[in-house]
Amino acid sequence: MASSNPSRQPRAASGLEVVEPVGKRVLIRKDEDRKQTKTGIHLPDKIEIPTLTGRVVAISALVDRDDDYPIKRYDRVLFNPKHAIPVDFEGDNRLFVVPIEDIVAVFRKESPEEEGR
Repeated sequence: MASSNPSRQPRAASGLEVVEPVGKRVLIRKDEDRKQTKTGIHLPDKIEIPTLTGRVVAISALVDRDDDYPIKRYDRVLFNPKHAIPVDFEGDNRLFVVPIEDIVAVFRKESPEEEGR
């Protein structure tokens, strides 16, 4: 049964494989690791700064139906990677299934109406 809700990852046509999280989980594509600090200092390749931000790729049906979780597909989020499960789906392993409890913030742009308050 296909969902009419656009926030869930659609099922692929025949031949393509998709990852759809189950339970209270989301699928996140981790942001690239930084090779340069904000002040412009280039870091050696051996130093890895853990990235805790990423984009939501897919949302499980349970999270999608729960109004307590204001998370949508393509949201940029801050997450705790402790319980993140890497998905061996892409060569660079940047996809992770993350329990909803480990998403600690959603980045939002303030709308012009809210700036005046």
